[in-house]
Amino acid sequence: MAPRLVSGLDHPPLNLPMTSERTSGAYAHALLQRHCRRLVELHGPVLANDGTEPLHQMRVSLRRLRSCLGQFGPCLRLPAAVDDSRLAKSVRRLGLARDLDVLQERLDEGLLPQLPEQERQRLKPVRRQLTRERTLAQEHLEKTLQSSRHLELIAELQGWLRQPTYSPLGEQPLHQWLPEWCLPGSASLMLHPGWWLRSPEENVDTLHDLRKRIKTVRYQLENLQELLDSRGRQWISQLKEGQSLLGELNDLSVLRKAIDDQLGSELDDAVPQLGWLLEQHRQHCWNRWIDLSRPITDRRERRRRLAGLLRWRSEGSHWGRLRHVLPVRHALIDKRTPLG
Repeated sequence: MAPRLVSGLDHPPLNLPMTSERTSGAYAHALLQRHCRRLVELHGPVLANDGTEPLHQMRVSLRRLRSCLGQFGPCLRLPAAVDDSRLAKSVRRLGLARDLDVLQERLDEGLLPQLPEQERQRLKPVRRQLTRERTLAQEHLEKTLQSSRHLELIAELQGWLRQPTYSPLGEQPLHQWLPEWCLPGSASLMLHPGWWLRSPEENVDTLHDLRKRIKTVRYQLENLQELLDSRGRQWISQLKEGQSLLGELNDLSVLRKAIDDQLGSELDDAVPQLGWLLEQHRQHCWNRWIDLSRPITDRRERRRRLAGLLRWRSEGSHWGRLRHVLPVRHALIDKRTPLG
């Protein structure tokens, strides 16, 4: 018999005070509890195919849960069933269905109203194919969410949340390890080759990988958003916008291919007005992306972003605190160090 999902946990969500005594493990526990409860709440509506929003919210919750486990894994002692490969499969199944919802909405609500009647008629086979694929994706999604592996993962995680165990790192004060939780992802992200691309066609796979990396780092920083000052939160906003722009570019590319496959001819010849609209939107997104990404190739801006992740909002200006906690790193990135 498959494990049963529990709609509520025995303990209410942790409401941790903003103090320097809070541990990394306790902080991660509160995040995981929030995401797990949300997944259980959305389980029924998603299986019932009750609109597009529950699926979107569940996909986001699964991604955030996976991000939290990946980020804070070293401070947690989790059951073997709480495994990233299981989460990844569920995310992929939800992602396929959600992506089809996005394509349908973009076509039906954003593009078709701007097209002449002749082009709308030519796109009917595309809409029918998207509907068939969405139905099939829902079947695969339901199988995944009702599978023993997925249900066991959630049930085991719920059990751990009732009686959490931590590694020695998890018992350490969170504020003493804030740079270690924040900096590695952002520093690694800045080294990605996708920042240097000058056209969306130059390397599609690299650009797609950059979007996924941005999303991961954004979620990791949002896990700690309440602790970051204004510069750290601004970096999160920029990552969110960058992820959105690259997502738009990816969606436009996928939609163009889907239409090409169904029409059996070049999109620009078969539906020229649609082709023009897609190209205009693509150019707009790419120009905005270039403006957004340009600072990453500038040394001053990179250092400012990294320095912003070393400022802990709950303690005000905590550079003095970092001096005795992280003297070497403070010497490397200091607000008074010349950036030129």
